[in-house]
Amino acid sequence: MAGSKSGRRAEPAAAAATQQIELTLTAFLEARLHHGARLCVGLSGGRDSVVLLHSLAGLRASGLACELSALHVHHGLSASADAWADFCAESCQRLGVPLEISRVAVPRDSGEGLEAAARRLRHTVFAACPADWLALAHHRDDQAETVLFRLLRGAGVKGAAGMLAERPQAGGPCLIRPLLALRGSVIADYGEAHSLTWIEDESNADLHYRRNHLRREVMPRIEQQFPGAAQALVRAGAHFAEAALLLDELAQADRRAVVGDQGRIDLARFNALSAPRARNLLRSELLAVGFRAPEARWLDEALRQLATASAGSETCVATPDGELHVYRGELHLVRHRPVLAAGAIPWCGEEELPWGAGRVSFRATVGAGIHRRLLAGEPVYLRCRQGGERLQPDPRRPVRTLRKLLQEAGVPPWERPRLPLLWCGERLVWVGGIGSAAAFVCPPGEQGLAVFWQAADGCLPPATSRRPAD
Repeated sequence: MAGSKSGRRAEPAAAAATQQIELTLTAFLEARLHHGARLCVGLSGGRDSVVLLHSLAGLRASGLACELSALHVHHGLSASADAWADFCAESCQRLGVPLEISRVAVPRDSGEGLEAAARRLRHTVFAACPADWLALAHHRDDQAETVLFRLLRGAGVKGAAGMLAERPQAGGPCLIRPLLALRGSVIADYGEAHSLTWIEDESNADLHYRRNHLRREVMPRIEQQFPGAAQALVRAGAHFAEAALLLDELAQADRRAVVGDQGRIDLARFNALSAPRARNLLRSELLAVGFRAPEARWLDEALRQLATASAGSETCVATPDGELHVYRGELHLVRHRPVLAAGAIPWCGEEELPWGAGRVSFRATVGAGIHRRLLAGEPVYLRCRQGGERLQPDPRRPVRTLRKLLQEAGVPPWERPRLPLLWCGERLVWVGGIGSAAAFVCPPGEQGLAVFWQAADGCLPPATSRRPAD
């Protein structure tokens, strides 16, 4: 529940804390915010986020030109969760700050742990926030704890760098931590100086959570033996961050050296890299397409298989987020995608039909695409490959198996079961990635139908399928 901290620190410390936070926020934000920028605060209701929101509201009143709002993620994990949301709403009302409350259902059996699942969903909400900047209230002590925690888990250079002060989110607001350089005691002094109240989350006292144990038991003992340990850990994190930046630049340089004509990594050139550079490049590629940071043992196994693969092999290494394939001497990274419907999807004149996470679109034409008249009288529908299909896309060549046509078109084997096939009764009319049957091509002046396939995430299929039915 919401509680207040009784008693004030010495007035000089309180005044110094207010000034330090205001100066830190002003310097951080003036370099980033344009006039009228939308700035949202991730408001948990805890001390740090309450202080951040209060200080930003004060800066707004004194001339900080931004649209200030707050976002509270209601995880529903505590019996007090509704009370916390109410507290955040009341706090924002007093400050004149609009608040959005986003409710999420945290799975308890996902296998990733309750904290990790809650964090993942929280960041999903953050990525969808309609703002330019989303500010979180992490401070220097949080950073030191994060660096130590990740090191104990065996993190690599990028993970050991800790939290970034600024991190872009694809399609969402840029995530910022403007208080990251300040000690937690400064934030505590500010809260007491302004008689602020905040939430005391009872789970923070539960030492079964490793982060809590580290914060309450381990870090104080380290500080006793190594005064200034928190600052040293933060400094080490900064060194790791710099090293991570250099490794990213090395990965990009190596990628330019090993990429093939189609923009994919050439297997032979990749295998010519030293093992550390190959590992670094592969990790960079995985992160670039949205995979989670891979475990060291997975990277070692992937490198072992790639080192023994030939240009003609079809190697596949699975990850929790997708698969790494080798096809025709090139590396392909494929994210997990929704399962396609097992049955037929009837087309009754719609402009588009869903296909997995993508769609198949239909556009009326004249003298192009599929001859519309030939589709009359029988059901028209989409369906996945069943095996044994045959097609004649070129009238000058005989009917051929779809398997052979897909091989010639360079459609990778893992994509073939996901191709949309358009049928008219028992006749195969059109195949995504190949085109339409010659017998259904629309003659000049006749009503036609152009069919387009757009795969998941707004990405078009390979070049062979970017044209409509013809």
